Amino acid sequence: MTPVAAPGVSGAVVLRRALRRQRGRVILGIALLCTHQAAEALIPVAIGVVIDRAVATGDVRALALSLGGLAALFTVLAFAYRTGARMAYAAVEHEAHAIRVEIARSALDPHGHRSGMRDGELLSVTASDAELSALVVRVAGLTAAALTAIVVAAVALVVVDVPLGLGVLIGVPLLVVALQRMAPLLTRRSTSQQEALAATTALAVDLVTGLRVLRGIGAQDHAARRYAGASRHALDVTLRAATTKGLHLGLTTMVNGLFLATVAGVAGWLALQGRLTIGELVAVVGLAQFIAEPVQTLGYCVQLFAMARASAGRVARVLGAAPVDRPGSAGPPAPASTRLALDSVRYAGLDDVSLRVGAGEILGVLAYDPSDAEALVTLLTGRVPRQDYGGTLHVDGVPADELHIDAVRATVLVEQHDVALFEGTLRANLSAGADLDDTALRAAVRAAAAQDVLAAHPHGFDRVLTERGANLSGGQRQRIGLARALVVDPPVLVLHNPTTAVDAVTEGLLAEGLASARGAGDRGTVLITTSPALLRVTHRVAVLDGGRIVAEGPHDHLLASDARYREEILR
Repeated sequence: MTPVAAPGVSGAVVLRRALRRQRGRVILGIALLCTHQAAEALIPVAIGVVIDRAVATGDVRALALSLGGLAALFTVLAFAYRTGARMAYAAVEHEAHAIRVEIARSALDPHGHRSGMRDGELLSVTASDAELSALVVRVAGLTAAALTAIVVAAVALVVVDVPLGLGVLIGVPLLVVALQRMAPLLTRRSTSQQEALAATTALAVDLVTGLRVLRGIGAQDHAARRYAGASRHALDVTLRAATTKGLHLGLTTMVNGLFLATVAGVAGWLALQGRLTIGELVAVVGLAQFIAEPVQTLGYCVQLFAMARASAGRVARVLGAAPVDRPGSAGPPAPASTRLALDSVRYAGLDDVSLRVGAGEILGVLAYDPSDAEALVTLLTGRVPRQDYGGTLHVDGVPADELHIDAVRATVLVEQHDVALFEGTLRANLSAGADLDDTALRAAVRAAAAQDVLAAHPHGFDRVLTERGANLSGGQRQRIGLARALVVDPPVLVLHNPTTAVDAVTEGLLAEGLASARGAGDRGTVLITTSPALLRVTHRVAVLDGGRIVAEGPHDHLLASDARYREEILR
C-alpha cells in the first residue's frame, strides 16, 4: 500500500481536501442548515406580523392562517435541522475515517516515512488529530448557517427600519473580524496542546511496551516520575489552551450581549417615537435576541477552525512525509544460481563486504562485533535508502534498488530475534492470513522445534495468543517466529540470532530442523549468529571483523584452524 498523500502536503491541503472529498454531504448539509437558520430567523418576523395583522385587529381568520403558517415554519426548520445536522455529522465521521485510513497506509507503507514521529505520536495523530481536522467539515456548515441567519435577520430589520438593519449588517461583520484576531493564538495553543498530548501518549506506549524490562532493572519508579512530569506538562499546556478558549468565549458572549442590548435599546426608542408598531417592536427584539445565537456560533467556529487547522498540520506531517527509500519498479526476478549477493558493500560499520548465497545453500555469518551484525541485518531488510550505502546488493542477479519493494519482500524475508507476534490464534500467527492446512503448519513447527508450544495447550493451533505473544516465553516466541518464516518458505531467508532465548538441547533440534527444511532445493538461507549448533549445519561461514570479511570456509575448518573463531563461539 502507498499513502494517498504526496510529499509536500500542508495542513491547508488536508482541510481543502476534506471539504472536497465530502462535498456532497457538505453541500446538502449546508443547504438544510441554512434553511433551518433562515426559517428560525423568520419566526420573530412571523410573530410580529401575527400581532399586527391578527391579534391587534381581532381577525380570527387571519389568526388561524397565521398559526397554520407558524406551524409550517416550525415543521420546516425542525426537519431541516434534523436532516442537515445528520448530514454534517456523517460528513465529519466519514472524513475522520478516511484520514485515519490514510495515516494507517502511510505508517504501514513498506517504503517507510520520515515524519520523525514515534509510535505513540502516530497513535495520537490517528486517534485525535484525524477527528479534529475533520471538524473543518462541520465548521463549513455552521459558518454558512450562521451567516445565513444573520443576513436574513438583517434584511428583515432593514425592511422594518433601514438604519437599524444597516447597523446590524455593518456591526456583525466588525464583531466577527474582531473575534477572529484571536484565531492565530488559538491555533498555536491548540497545536501545543496536541503535541504535548501526543508526546505523553508516545511515552506511555514506550513505558508499557518495556514494562517487564523496567521492572527487571528496578527502574519503574524513575519511569513513573518521568511520565508524571510529561503528564504535568501536558496538563499545563491543556490548561493554557482552555484558558485561551474560555477568554475567547467570554469575549464573544460579552460583545454579543452588548450588541444585543444596543439593538434592543434602539428598537425601544424607535417604538417610543412611534416609528415602530408593537408587532415590529416584538419582531425587532426577537431578531436581536436571535442574532445572539449565530454570532455566538461564529465565535465557536473560530475555535473549531483553529483546532482543525492545528490538527491538520500534524496530519499533513505524516501524510506528507517523504518515503525513506525509493526502490525501482521491476517485478520479481527469475531464480538464479546465486540468490543473494553483496558486492563491496559499505554501510554503517561494514566496509567493502562481499558475500554470495547460492541456491540450496545455508550461509553462516559470525560477527565479532554485534553492531556489524545489526548493520548487515538492517541492510538486508531493505530499510536502508540506496543513497545511504555503497556497493551493490543483488537479488537473483538484479540490483535490489531496481526492484519494486513488493518484489524484494517476496524474495527476501528477514526474521529477527525480536519476534513480533499478534493477538489472535496460534494458527493465524503461523499462517499470516494464508489458507494452509495443519500438515504444512505442523511441518514448520516441527522444523522450528516448537512442538511443545502445541502440546502445552489443549487447543493446539487454536490457542489464543495475547498481544505481542506475552503469554509465551521468550524462547517460544522465537521458535513460533521461525516456524512462521518456514511456513512462508521465502526464496531467501535471513535469520538473526534465532535461538538467543532457547536452551542448548532445543537449539540443537532447531538447527537440525532448519537444515532439513532449508538445506536443499533452490532456496538460500543466511544465518547471522554466534551459535555453534546453528553454525555447524551451515555449508560455510563468513567471519566479520571490523566491518570486513576476514575469513570464510566450512565451520569445522574454521574451528580447527582459526583460534579467534574457536574462542568466539566456544566462550
